[in-house]
Amino acid sequence: MDTTPMDTTPTARRTGPTRRRMLGAALALGAVAPLGLARTASAAPASAGTVPSGTASGGTDSPARLTLLAPTGPFPVGMVPLHLRDESRLDPNARPGRFRELMATVWYPARAANADAYPLAPWMTEGALKAFLDDVGFPLPLTLAPLTAGHQGAPVHRTGRPLPVVLYSHGAGSHRADHTIMVQELASHGFAVVTVDHTHDGITEFPDGTVVTRDGVAPGLAPKDYAADLLFLLERVVDLANGRNPDVDGRALPTGLLGSLDARNIGVSGWSKGGTAAALAMVADQRIRAGLTLDGRMESNPAITTDIDRPFMMMTAAYTRAASPYVETFWGHLRGWRLDVQATGAVHSSYGDDMTLIPQAGRLLGMAEQQIQSKVGTIDPDRCVLIQQAYPRAFFDLHLRNRHCGNLLDGPSKAFPEVVYHP
Repeated sequence: MDTTPMDTTPTARRTGPTRRRMLGAALALGAVAPLGLARTASAAPASAGTVPSGTASGGTDSPARLTLLAPTGPFPVGMVPLHLRDESRLDPNARPGRFRELMATVWYPARAANADAYPLAPWMTEGALKAFLDDVGFPLPLTLAPLTAGHQGAPVHRTGRPLPVVLYSHGAGSHRADHTIMVQELASHGFAVVTVDHTHDGITEFPDGTVVTRDGVAPGLAPKDYAADLLFLLERVVDLANGRNPDVDGRALPTGLLGSLDARNIGVSGWSKGGTAAALAMVADQRIRAGLTLDGRMESNPAITTDIDRPFMMMTAAYTRAASPYVETFWGHLRGWRLDVQATGAVHSSYGDDMTLIPQAGRLLGMAEQQIQSKVGTIDPDRCVLIQQAYPRAFFDLHLRNRHCGNLLDGPSKAFPEVVYHP
């Protein structure tokens, strides 16, 4: 849950039943709960990247995993993590003299012929997941952690045309896996998506096993710091497009990745603080052709008052134009194509993987439906996940590939009556 006011980062550990504590409790339940209870996680839709109920270890007595909805595109999904170092910036939150280091992941359409030969990637790496669970006070469980649809290291599907790119920025205290459903949906439809952990303002694990969290961090990261990470990430996209491996450890990349990205066709997206950062990155770099914010606060300091002449879409929930003067001010400075949509019944946490993981976790914990709705809103979870798959893809299809797929962005849609279009 992103509760960071303005552009500061709290350093004290939160209390109360936050979304992180709730998910941590459910994951830990896999190690301590009766098997019959654990198997109720299968109530969510299974996907190509998950293990169905009763088969987590190949037998009917094994607890099921939490699941992520499968992507709908024609391509299997590949992914590869990258260890990056920005030698233009010292990191004020690291030891003196240390450059800023980041972990990122490239998601992409994989070659269908042999994608299944590559293992499915976990939602979070083991060390990062353990830190997540330690933060909420539970031991490390592996039985319920979801798998993604991403085949780690699978060869890239090449068509002769480079892949349009979308950069992704998470919210305060979160991690780069937080919107995996949306990310792998885009990849399955032919986009490359590059996600990043904003080190010291979330949970990340580096290749040597070092895990970095936000506990005790000072100074905190502002949206402008997130935006600086995104601009650095953009340059690494240029490296990949030009055939250069940006991984500082020199690890081998999937076959076909070098030279496959389109550095002239880049979009940006983000949730909460990451949504603000997406807008700031667009202000700073004209190479970013389109931007999407998922309930971004737009509370940069000062407010964002620079005109943006490129397409921008807002998917709002808690931080609407009516509720936030920052959002209203930002909207007034969008001079190009723009769209403001809101899913009725959604709350701040509704946009993201929480929308499916928290209801599954709540059922494992025996929570009442009203308690679950207090975390993710009253909108039907399955419908909200479909909205997260459909609208970002339609937006980036239109503005990065000039593909007008139906009339979803033109006005109220019969396919999604829950979505309100704000003029």
